[in-house]
Amino acid sequence: MRLPVCFVVVGILTCGGALSEIVVLDGQSAAPRASASDLTPQAIETFLLKARITSTRSAGGGVTDSRRATLTDGVLTHDAQIQTVDVSKARFDAGKASEVNFRDSYRFNIAAYRLSRLLGMDNVPVSVDRRVDGKPAAVTWWLDDVAMTEKERTARSTMGPQPLRTSAQLQMMQVFDELIQNKDRNGGNVVWTSDWKLWLIDHTRAFRTGKELLNPDDLKRCDRAFLERLRQLTPAALDQATETVLTKLEREALLARRDELVRHYQQRIALAGESAVLF
Repeated sequence: MRLPVCFVVVGILTCGGALSEIVVLDGQSAAPRASASDLTPQAIETFLLKARITSTRSAGGGVTDSRRATLTDGVLTHDAQIQTVDVSKARFDAGKASEVNFRDSYRFNIAAYRLSRLLGMDNVPVSVDRRVDGKPAAVTWWLDDVAMTEKERTARSTMGPQPLRTSAQLQMMQVFDELIQNKDRNGGNVVWTSDWKLWLIDHTRAFRTGKELLNPDDLKRCDRAFLERLRQLTPAALDQATETVLTKLEREALLARRDELVRHYQQRIALAGESAVLF
């Protein structure tokens, strides 16, 4: 006699933080209910803001004591980075990295994400402002399918299957870092996924208040659409996107650097022509 089957088996398979949830009814597989790859940035923001944190452990590396957490909303399970660092010093001494008015803050991760979206970029992980254990924090989507860091790519002396695309991504990293005056970019906080997409992570030491470009000679080329969005960036749009995570002084400095970047590329175009400068 056939026994009635009235149970549901849910299997959750994870690989590098990605999730595939398969529902089995009466021994038959149904379509996946949710996948991290299906989510829009807005959906990821909602998940990071609302999902329950089930566990945390050290994220490893870095000096900001960041944590890696597992979150679930009952349908999707995924990891995130939690950073609460918020340090200010009149002077910070670290050899060549010494600087005055030093700031290391979780809120700059959120600002970098919001600014990147405003400028049409899609390679800064989603990061939201959320209180964790009573502390304000940046909760940032943990990247799936990471193949290597920039340090590892350099050690391997490889530019991947499309060297021109790789070179263009590296150049845009330099443009973005000049815009946000990121003084802490290193081979460990740039990662490449297996599709050779460059991701910019960990911006807690960016958004300085200097108004000059740090390394203008390194800025050879620029993405045409990005430069146009940069030209069109208004104080009102920047305020709306970042006023909760950047001070007025930080926003004013960013706009001043924007002006310098636009002027820099206009001069290069005048000298070498658009085709040599823009891609």
